[in-house]
Amino acid sequence: MTLAPLYAAPLATQIHTAAALLAFALGAVQLAAPKGTLPHRSLGWIWVGLMVVVAVTAFFIHGLRVVGPWSPIHLLAIMVLVLLPLAVMRARQHRVKAHARTMTGIFLGALVVAGLFTLLPGRVMHAVLFGG
Repeated sequence: MTLAPLYAAPLATQIHTAAALLAFALGAVQLAAPKGTLPHRSLGWIWVGLMVVVAVTAFFIHGLRVVGPWSPIHLLAIMVLVLLPLAVMRARQHRVKAHARTMTGIFLGALVVAGLFTLLPGRVMHAVLFGG
């Protein structure tokens, strides 16, 4: 494992990676910890902020191009930016199950599944973890 490929990557990729890793760790804590508490709400706002950073910085990363500079991952970023306010609104409306489903879906789709795709050969995180 070497961080050299990440250090050599554009700043947007570095910020995106840092925010995604922090959001993954915090999201795992949030999923395991008691719900509805002050720490859950406070950490939840931090997680939402991190996810906004992850989604916004994705628009500055164009390593995988499908249509012009865009790829399906950019659609995922748009989806995250739409679903985050929806999830917050559901929590404020005390629609706990809907809030939990939305947040869990964002975590699984935008961090776990999308994160696994970063491990494909030719991607920065593949180079970080596996070299070359």
